Amino acid sequence: MLKYVGMISMYMHKEVLNMKTFLMVVEIIVSLGLIASVLLQSGRSAGFSGAITGGAEQLMGNKARGMDVVFRKITAACAVLFIILAIVLVALQ
Repeated sequence: MLKYVGMISMYMHKEVLNMKTFLMVVEIIVSLGLIASVLLQSGRSAGFSGAITGGAEQLMGNKARGMDVVFRKITAACAVLFIILAIVLVALQ
């Protein structure tokens, strides 16, 4: 009987380890998305997004303002997902 309990325990340990590894990879991807979305938002001095878009803001008009809204939503979603993943990973330890 104890042999089977040990085998089940070892199997469950591998399942949790695989899930933790998967969640860590997802958290790394989410954190990179969070970093990118923050850097691509235009700040008061146009920041990194001004360097990437170059003079497109002058050609496109207010299109950059629309992209700021999109980046703001992506940032909020990534931040919430990052916090939830961090709490779940701590709970699994």
